[in-house]
Amino acid sequence: MGASSYAQENEVSFEVKLSKEKLGINERLRVEFTMNKDGDNFNPPPFEGFKVVMGPSQSISSSWINGKRSFSKSYSYILVPTARGKFTIKQATIEISGDTFKTLPKTVEVTAAVDKPSDEKTVDDVADESLHLVAEVSKGNPYLNEAVTVVYKLYVSPSISVTNYRPLDNPKYNNFWSQDIPVTKHTAQNGTYQGKPYRFVILKRVVLYPQKFGSLEIEPLSLEIFVDVPTNRRDFFGGRIYTQTSKTVSAGRRTLNVKALPEAGKPVNFGGAVGDFDFSVTASKTQLNASESLQAKVEVSGKGNLKLFQLPEPELPSALEVYEPEFDENVRTNSSGMEGKVADNYTIVPTFRGKYPIPSISFSYFNPKTSKYVTLNSEEINIEVLEGPVGSSSDNSTVSSGNKQFVIPTGKQFHFIKLSPNLSKIGTNYFFGSNIFYIMLFAPLLLIPIAVFSFKKREAIASDVAGNKIKRANKLAKKYLSTAKKELGNKEAFYVALEKGLHNYLKAKLKIETSEFSKEKITAILTEKKVAIADTHGFIGLLKNCEMARYSPFSDVQMQNDYDLASEVISKLDKQL
Repeated sequence: MGASSYAQENEVSFEVKLSKEKLGINERLRVEFTMNKDGDNFNPPPFEGFKVVMGPSQSISSSWINGKRSFSKSYSYILVPTARGKFTIKQATIEISGDTFKTLPKTVEVTAAVDKPSDEKTVDDVADESLHLVAEVSKGNPYLNEAVTVVYKLYVSPSISVTNYRPLDNPKYNNFWSQDIPVTKHTAQNGTYQGKPYRFVILKRVVLYPQKFGSLEIEPLSLEIFVDVPTNRRDFFGGRIYTQTSKTVSAGRRTLNVKALPEAGKPVNFGGAVGDFDFSVTASKTQLNASESLQAKVEVSGKGNLKLFQLPEPELPSALEVYEPEFDENVRTNSSGMEGKVADNYTIVPTFRGKYPIPSISFSYFNPKTSKYVTLNSEEINIEVLEGPVGSSSDNSTVSSGNKQFVIPTGKQFHFIKLSPNLSKIGTNYFFGSNIFYIMLFAPLLLIPIAVFSFKKREAIASDVAGNKIKRANKLAKKYLSTAKKELGNKEAFYVALEKGLHNYLKAKLKIETSEFSKEKITAILTEKKVAIADTHGFIGLLKNCEMARYSPFSDVQMQNDYDLASEVISKLDKQL
């Protein structure tokens, strides 16, 4: 069915599989390219004579068997023929470990239409057509160090229901400074995808600042999605029967063409700031005495790459003692980038009396909106030291006469030494008979009744087994259902939080990942743990309500009842597990 190639050390398999080699013009063809090692730069054939109606759908599986790793990755396409005749599925290529591998070409014959097409849509086909993960990029041609926002949206057709998901491969964002923006609520919204009505959920937001110019690639995000897909079967009451399946979806690679900052007009003191900023230099006081201190703050505020550049340093007179600055940062990152302020706080201590200017400082940045450089200058600050010794640089500090220097004193330089010092004899302290001696002697006697009382109190609390179990169960229910309680009245968010809380409880209690299990599997596990049938049915009933709530109207009363029932079920299960 395909071609196999061999690397120097390990066998590499890359092959193409066809659902059939002969089909009617009214049938569908499934083409799957599979490999046993992960690769890059997959390039499909042109599919001449066919129209791609779905794909590529990516699937990844990995397992360990007897200490050996088994890996499989595939790209699947659903094709419909456009004409009768014989057509060739040409070679696909992929790069694995630096080598290029190709599949063998395959021939497909398309005949006249058949009476009963044998390739009706499977559950996997419906899931593939109904799930789409899209990475929306705010700008594809940014400047170096300009903010770019990437929003990952999962589009879901109204015909299926998503029960859970888990990430398979998170992008590393090489050559970018990245900051994730937490998504606190996965609220479904109505929208369109390729002109068709869909519901979408924002799964992830990230802000990127490119650190080099040129063509930069954003790696794809891959997720495994667990869904319920409707079938053509009906239950006893006429309701449609749903089948559970999981599909791997991936947001395709995106490429940004990052522009270098222009050289024309670039200031000499430019330090890499990109955005829209304000700049200031302030002093806590401008008049003080020698040996007192003041604070000088160099601050940049606004919107841009605030964490990615250095602040300018002030040039201060040598007569001012300056300590290493303390960096102060108050920056928040939202969906449009970093915003806030950064500052260097300098502690300055003057040594001599006089007037000292802090010269104007300049700060330059590049504004990507106007594509121009901007230079801001601070105001000059004059520091006046009122009292203190006169420095050697002062005009009246020294008087020259030949080769001699006379220092003019600024006050009394010497004081008369006392002839009769006021001294007292140092006493001797003894431990025996002191206050500390008696405290340490009687303290153990006072602690004995306190210890006896505490022991009896703890023994009484420990003997109340039933009460302790009830307290622990109530605390456990509040712990796992706290998020759901906050969302009472918001149907979708409430039931998402409720379902997650139930799964998290079993995960913590049984040390298993219950989100990957069906309701039948969970029932079997609880039965094996000898949980009461009524409690098991109550737990499964709550999970069903969480699923039904996505498409059925539920009142606030029903939500409150389900919350109370969830608390009761968790309390009962905790006594039995």
